[in-house]
Amino acid sequence: MELTSEHEELKRSALKFVEAEINPYVNQWEEEEIFPAHELFKKLGDQGFLGITKPEKYGGAGLDYSYGAVLNEALATINCGGVPMAIGVQTDMSTPALAKFGSEYVCNEFLKPSIAGEYVSCIGVSEPHAGSDVAAIKTTAIRDGDDYIINGSKMWITNGTQADWMCMLANTDSSSKSRHLNKSLICVPLKENGKRSKGVTINRKLKKLGMHSSDTAEIFFDNVRVPVKNLIGEAGQGFVYQMIQFQEERLYAAIGNYAGCEQAILETIDYTRQRKTFGKPILDNQIVHFRLSELMTEVEALKALTWKGIEIHINGGDCTKLASMSKLKSTRLAREVNDSCLQYWGGMGYMDETPISRRFRDGRLGSIGGGADEIMLGIISKYLDILPGKN
Repeated sequence: MELTSEHEELKRSALKFVEAEINPYVNQWEEEEIFPAHELFKKLGDQGFLGITKPEKYGGAGLDYSYGAVLNEALATINCGGVPMAIGVQTDMSTPALAKFGSEYVCNEFLKPSIAGEYVSCIGVSEPHAGSDVAAIKTTAIRDGDDYIINGSKMWITNGTQADWMCMLANTDSSSKSRHLNKSLICVPLKENGKRSKGVTINRKLKKLGMHSSDTAEIFFDNVRVPVKNLIGEAGQGFVYQMIQFQEERLYAAIGNYAGCEQAILETIDYTRQRKTFGKPILDNQIVHFRLSELMTEVEALKALTWKGIEIHINGGDCTKLASMSKLKSTRLAREVNDSCLQYWGGMGYMDETPISRRFRDGRLGSIGGGADEIMLGIISKYLDILPGKN
């Protein structure tokens, strides 16, 4: 699709923000293994960056997803993976279903302050025994009068130690025989008046291979009471809502990956042009400049695939197949690009101080989080009608 001057202006503003308010502090945040989410999100909210696609009545800009995609391209210029991932959780992972299906009450309580950057949000789907197999979650929310009583745990929760609330998927109907119709999405406060909500325990902050600046937590819930009015949409439709919500998460991943790959290749071109071996720049070796050209061609093809999915999404169509393809291709390409580029940086590529080293570590998560590669292949196979037993 053709972008407008408004798209370009949004991207310029976001790039300017990244260079002024984020990149100067990334190395410190990576070292500390956390970034000040409330402080940064408030600045993002003040600039309108947290509600680009959200309804105007709750403080959003009410724009279509193409504007969100352009913003996400700009966020990919952040010099680490952890911070843009954390922002993406706020904009594209924990709030799309809330904005689409939430009541006016729940949107005012949770969406509006999240758009303003007053609240930090997280998404609570994965559990120790249920990652990509979403239907296997065990956390329960049993109704007791006007409340749900929540018991269980959530694992690998991005923003987990700092979040004010969680968009939680939980089992709400023990009588249902369907694993897909017994779940609901619920807005669960993790803090009340600045203190940890009763029954909510941050069991531990997780230490990871990459994404160091993003705080990731395991969270326990012990008889946590939440008003039934915190329900998003209809009870029993949580699995369906989460599958819809996943599409924006997967498009977000694809956008970040193709933009990150482009950055990695350009950085590598610059480095290999300056670095000399055997009397000439590394870039002058045919195997190097041919390989970088090939990789950039792959990036452009991925970009076209992703934007085709975005266009379908904007027009109200089912983008599941293309979002899954884009996510699959982008995460695998990111691994290939980062590994190939690191090789051309030589010994410096293995040093923590170089950007390609960080990209290599951070990028590995893509093929696991938000639905593993194998899950994407299963979804694509379903849309192609080639699953076992179909022939």
